[in-house]
Amino acid sequence: MKNRNFFTMLLMAFLAVTGLTACSDDDGPKDSVKEIRMQVSSETGIMYAWSDDKMEHPIECMLVESEDFPGETLQLDFNEIEGFTYEHGHEYYLSVKRTILANPPADASDRTYSLVKILADRLVEDPELPTDKDIKTEADIEYYNLCPFGKYAVGSAIVVDDEGKIDSKVEYDKDSPLPSYDKARIWVVNILDHKNPNWVKFHSVPYQATYSYVLSPFTDKIRMVRNESYGPMFKNVVLEDEFARIRSMNSGEKVSYALILANVHKKGLQKVEFTIIKK
Repeated sequence: MKNRNFFTMLLMAFLAVTGLTACSDDDGPKDSVKEIRMQVSSETGIMYAWSDDKMEHPIECMLVESEDFPGETLQLDFNEIEGFTYEHGHEYYLSVKRTILANPPADASDRTYSLVKILADRLVEDPELPTDKDIKTEADIEYYNLCPFGKYAVGSAIVVDDEGKIDSKVEYDKDSPLPSYDKARIWVVNILDHKNPNWVKFHSVPYQATYSYVLSPFTDKIRMVRNESYGPMFKNVVLEDEFARIRSMNSGEKVSYALILANVHKKGLQKVEFTIIKK
């Protein structure tokens, strides 16, 4: 009898403690989970790490519109939607599980996303020039608000040797082999003064150099190329026939190119110039 009373009291104590714990859990903050829709653009943008408070190291990212923030464009890392793999040039309509964290990390977002289903996946053909206006001269290029402004510069003069190797001086390690025509890049660097009163505005999506209009010394035709990360690929700016002419130049001869950097809407931001010298 005494043993039965002892076990009964022990059981009651256990249930009381369990009940208190359950109440404590119910009263505490909980994550909020909801299935929402997202539109992922075929264009990409630029974002910065939480620790990069001076915004010196841009990171290519996805541009997303979400039910959570109607009318706003979110900048999400390529890996930020769990289970989703982004392909450049594709536009997506997604169903995702959005979790608002009750106790988010101090140095990260309060939201996480995981893919539920890809509702639509469309390959967007990127036109060489804007379809709403025929760009025949530099004067035809419409500039964006507050532009042009001094945010970008091309890294340095570019030297082409007899083998077709490309040296942009500052950008490549002296001990590393120089890149070939297919691998080289026109380096576009951010030189905006941190004291500029429009610093924050100029780092928003409309002021990111997504495209470049190419002004070549060999033709009057203006082409548009995609900049990707840190600037356009050399081969997209200097076409093969132009590169052949540069390689045939005498040592010390030079030609000058210009890029009119443009935003995601293909409106001009700033004109930058660079020189290619035959070694």
